[in-house]
Amino acid sequence: MTAEPYDLLVKNGSVAFPDGTQETSIALKDGRFAEIGEIDESRAKQVLDAKGLTVLPGVIDTQVHFREPGNEHKEDLQSGSLAAVMGGVTALFEMPNTKPPTTTAEAIADKVARGRNRMHCDFAFYVGGTHENASQLPELEKQEGVCGVKVFMGSSTGNLLVADDDGVADILKHITRRAAFHSEDEFRLRERRPLALTGKVETHAVWRDEEVAISSTRRLVKLARAANKHIHVLHISTEEEMQILAANRDIVSVEVLPQHLTLAAPECYETLGTFAQMNPPIRGKRHRAALWKALEQGIVDLIGSDHAPHTREEKADAYPHSPAGMPGVQTLLPLMLNHMNDGKLSLQKLVQLTSLNAKTLFKLQDKGEICVGGHADLTFVDLNRTETVTEDWIASRVGWSPFTGMALKGWPVGTMIRGEKVMWENQLVTPETGQPIRFDI
Repeated sequence: MTAEPYDLLVKNGSVAFPDGTQETSIALKDGRFAEIGEIDESRAKQVLDAKGLTVLPGVIDTQVHFREPGNEHKEDLQSGSLAAVMGGVTALFEMPNTKPPTTTAEAIADKVARGRNRMHCDFAFYVGGTHENASQLPELEKQEGVCGVKVFMGSSTGNLLVADDDGVADILKHITRRAAFHSEDEFRLRERRPLALTGKVETHAVWRDEEVAISSTRRLVKLARAANKHIHVLHISTEEEMQILAANRDIVSVEVLPQHLTLAAPECYETLGTFAQMNPPIRGKRHRAALWKALEQGIVDLIGSDHAPHTREEKADAYPHSPAGMPGVQTLLPLMLNHMNDGKLSLQKLVQLTSLNAKTLFKLQDKGEICVGGHADLTFVDLNRTETVTEDWIASRVGWSPFTGMALKGWPVGTMIRGEKVMWENQLVTPETGQPIRFDI
């Protein structure tokens, strides 16, 4: 009896596995990896020749803000996920600071319904942790399509603020999954608000100084230790925080953004103005160097984009009335490939930071690794291709990027999700097949 044919065979690609890269073939069937190794291509209905390309596990961006519902003029789930797949991202975690915020069972279910077969990639949503819903979080964090709880300890975009230790401790007491934190000290932010000078965006990093982040992260780690819970600390921006986090690796996972690894103050404010404004701020070169050192030392677990779009008109407002945040989901992988080509990190480290560690830390089912039985999510890249970031390439609704004009070596050529080729050579091939990610919880 002849075996059923494979749906697709990917051949001649340099495939990135956790322990190294090798040229091999991958057979796909029913949206999953079916066989890896030397495979007779006559056994496949279709063959994709990936010669000259590096084949990565599908890239996962674990921090994006797509603004739906409530601020769809900036972005929505459809436009944001289009930007994702055009940049090589196959799955993502979206944040709860929408209008209304994602803090109830109904709000979560509404987002999942909006995303299913409308988003271009697979997805999960954070539920916002608040003073009011702490006791409901054990049920909410297990709802379909939820990746975990997100807590804002410092005010950023939206109204999800839990500034006090008692509030954070109450949330940690109730939850079982790893929770993600925006760690800035709201009390210090309020004290220092007069230091944000009108029309002077360079004072953003004076107002939200290093100690705003350091003191909050020190408090957060202490609270997590007391609660014996695992936490994920987002967008770390200072050398001192990395020292704190390095000493608490048993309970802490760490995210760094391409923005903080690529840009530095004061130059970014001189060249980009308010378009470089984000929370926590872009800081000086000492901190950027420390983030790279922490990445090399294995203290950093994930690279997320913190895609946080605002329109040009909003960003052009006079500081501090200009909103903080910038688009980034589409440039996450090209920026990191360029850094890899510059010798800043290895391909294996890049794979850990953009897929494998997300699978491990958040207990993703089916995603994050090229292995038999898993979802056939792949990101195809040309490590030798140099492209310039242009605004006509940017698919986000806001249509701009802080990295416009930057020439980057290493470029996403294709995005495959559950065996479907979604993006190929900057063209959308298969639209709107997004499904909620499943977790082992």
